[in-house]
Amino acid sequence: MSARDIIVRPIVTEKATKMQAEGNWVEFEVARDTNKSAVAQAVQEIYHIKPVAVNIVNTKPKVRRVGRYSGKVRAVKKAMVKLPEGQTIDIYHSED
Repeated sequence: MSARDIIVRPIVTEKATKMQAEGNWVEFEVARDTNKSAVAQAVQEIYHIKPVAVNIVNTKPKVRRVGRYSGKVRAVKKAMVKLPEGQTIDIYHSED
């Protein structure tokens, strides 16, 4: 599995932006069958930055309703990657 298959996309939310500004954490959506070491290797290969720490969270699907119709949003596996002091990843303009 290549590094681009492991890291699906960066997650840009208010909480993720706050984590990036305050603690130098970057959040990515990752493939369902990856682990911490694979995510760390993928970040190092794509962005040329060795992460300090990697945390992974499996989110469960939530039920959403629109009128009388209900459904579920998809389950996502997220990885929070802590970058070394002074290193940044520009997820808004990144075209690596």
